[in-house]
Amino acid sequence: MKHLTSTIAICITILFSSCALRPIPSEYNLVKTEKEMVNLESLGNGTVLIYNDANILHTSDNTSQLNIVLDDKNLGQLRAKDYVIIRLENGKHLFKLRHLDLVNMRSEHVVTVTDSLKVIRVKPTISSNKLEVTNQLPENWEKYEYMNPKN
Repeated sequence: MKHLTSTIAICITILFSSCALRPIPSEYNLVKTEKEMVNLESLGNGTVLIYNDANILHTSDNTSQLNIVLDDKNLGQLRAKDYVIIRLENGKHLFKLRHLDLVNMRSEHVVTVTDSLKVIRVKPTISSNKLEVTNQLPENWEKYEYMNPKN
């Protein structure tokens, strides 16, 4: 019984210590805007807001951080309820998302940027990552913070 308890304790320790994703520094010139100034009218025409909409399933076990590589350059790490604003040229862009759960969860998403694209929602899922063009600010926008670009 003692051996089983020790084994379970070791497994739990490994499980929770392995769920921390090392941040990557941004290689982009990010658009720092006061949060009060961010609205749908200020976005579009190449100015795109990207936010991490991780839910309680991922925030409770510290698997909510998403490292984002955009067109083979580091955009940075978005934690739960983080956002970033970036200028993108019209055309196709490749987003590579990664979060760490029990294993590395990686996904690739092609997004076509047009003048009307304003908001992109990213989030970790139980089996991969999700990217969705919403063109809407999240319902609980007041809880979001600007991403620390020095991650």
